[in-house]
Amino acid sequence: MQSTLAKSLYVGLAALSFGAVATVSTTANAATKAKVTSTKSLTTDGTKRNVQSNGKNALYSKPGTVKGAKVVASKTTMKKLGTSKKSANYFRAYSMSVTNKGTVYYKVVSMDGKYRGYVYGGKKQGTFAGGIKKASTTKSATMPSNTTVYFKSAGTSNVTWSAPKYTQYKASKSVKDTKAYASDELKVTAAATKTREGTLYYYVTDAAHPAVNGWIYAGALTTTAPTSTFNAKTDVKVNFKDTDGNTVKSATLTNLTDASGKLSTAEGTAVGTSATSQATNAWGATELSGTGYTYSRSDSVNLSALSNAKTGDTITLTVKKNAAATTKIGFYKTSGSPDLTEAATALTAYKSGDTASASTVVFPAVSAAFSGTKGANFTSGDVTTYLTGANLNTLYTPNYTKSGDTTQYYTVYKLSSTLAGTYGTTTKAFYTATEETGPSLAPTTTSTTGTTDYYAN
Repeated sequence: MQSTLAKSLYVGLAALSFGAVATVSTTANAATKAKVTSTKSLTTDGTKRNVQSNGKNALYSKPGTVKGAKVVASKTTMKKLGTSKKSANYFRAYSMSVTNKGTVYYKVVSMDGKYRGYVYGGKKQGTFAGGIKKASTTKSATMPSNTTVYFKSAGTSNVTWSAPKYTQYKASKSVKDTKAYASDELKVTAAATKTREGTLYYYVTDAAHPAVNGWIYAGALTTTAPTSTFNAKTDVKVNFKDTDGNTVKSATLTNLTDASGKLSTAEGTAVGTSATSQATNAWGATELSGTGYTYSRSDSVNLSALSNAKTGDTITLTVKKNAAATTKIGFYKTSGSPDLTEAATALTAYKSGDTASASTVVFPAVSAAFSGTKGANFTSGDVTTYLTGANLNTLYTPNYTKSGDTTQYYTVYKLSSTLAGTYGTTTKAFYTATEETGPSLAPTTTSTTGTTDYYAN
């Protein structure tokens, strides 16, 4: 009996062991049999696809359950990146893959580009779950009491950016060197702190040189205007004047050389060749940026003034006013102030026969486009005044319905803010949306007629 019992136990244990092995084998096979059934790029605004790791899942070269997937960053590493105090360790999600097991994987890249791969994202498409979660890379900050500022120390350090560094993927420098703008007056229009570092940044605009506009570390700015650095031994002052003799802008030709090609060392030195060489059309365009005037070195009056220049002199260069130019406006839906860390969705002009939706707006015809002297700066207030006068400060969609719902909806867009710029280019207007029910208040026209001159989307 004992022998029979022992045999029974032995057989039972053997069967149990075999079952356990079979279970492990089945699990392993299931993992290796996972296949990607769909992959698509994520097209929503990039700022809505900033994520951070929570350390629950590793980063793989392929979706983790697919054959051949290799670990790019372990769970331990991903946890460290998720709790990091550096913005460089945030991620941007840019594609989504779904397997035949119903699992979702997102392909992500770290803000500094060091890590790239697939991370488990749960089982609901379009939702960041599993090993990642949404990230707010910046937070709103209090505006300074004095919004007029200058570069504290112009140069290649602490320049302006399209977004605070590493808070958005591929944030780029607006300008790489600020020396040429050392004396420019800047205006602070937005403030934010980097969520992880807590570093304060300001968004500044430069009316004289809009290319400078961007985000900059607050510590790189000062409220003290720079003092003049004119050197009468090496420099020549320039007054740009229009044909009526009005001074449009002043500038300086610096570090001029004498006839032998050596840097001038005394006031009154003839530097005509050097001055003519330095005062190119490109130099003039930079100096006159935002004024609406154009300088030409080949003008005989200008060539004469330059060729006879002496250090310490103040010379006059003639400029001509540009012709008028139309500026088209892009219309966008936003949830607040339009800074570069916020998503904005373009609004579409509705025309007869289109399918109405919450983003198809009936734009009215206007009597005049938004225009001014080409190349001259305009303020955001100028744009707002134009839109209000043209009845474009409140916009409506036609009526539309929703799936399984017979209710008539329409969306009202109220002007929130606008961007400054230069005439002859394009600018943007931002609107907040409110959905209403009942008959739409949109104009009766259902075509894009009349939008040609002002609509840029």
